[in-house]
Amino acid sequence: MTARMTNPAMALPGAMDALMKLGAVVADTGLSPELLELVNMRASQLNGCSTCLDGHWRTARKHGASDDKLFAVGAWRHTPYFSDAERIALAMTEELTALAGAPEAVSDALWEAAADEFDAAQLAGLVLAIGQINLWNRLNHATRQQAGAWRP
Repeated sequence: MTARMTNPAMALPGAMDALMKLGAVVADTGLSPELLELVNMRASQLNGCSTCLDGHWRTARKHGASDDKLFAVGAWRHTPYFSDAERIALAMTEELTALAGAPEAVSDALWEAAADEFDAAQLAGLVLAIGQINLWNRLNHATRQQAGAWRP
């Protein structure tokens, strides 16, 4: 498989800058970088985005994620490795990534748990982060970006 084109975020002037700014805004909410990388990994698993998975497990490790977490993120419900905040974020990720057949998107119970765990800015940042990784997954799929091609 070869890429169809340069990733659209890099092909259009200003697009990458805008996406990077959004990522910086999310980071400024105080959400744990490790938590955000776990979110990125889980959405990318669900969407089958090898390009994002290839990068985000590495970044998660740099932010302190243990091998236990990295290997178990797809089965987070059935392992002891994740904090309550991470579990809520991963549940939100699953519900906001798999929208088909889920007209309510995020259940009231999950939203309330998230609102109890995160402050308003962090909750907004979490929703934006989930939306952004889903965008990256779709850009990579559409253009057939290759896992590892970005590494030297």
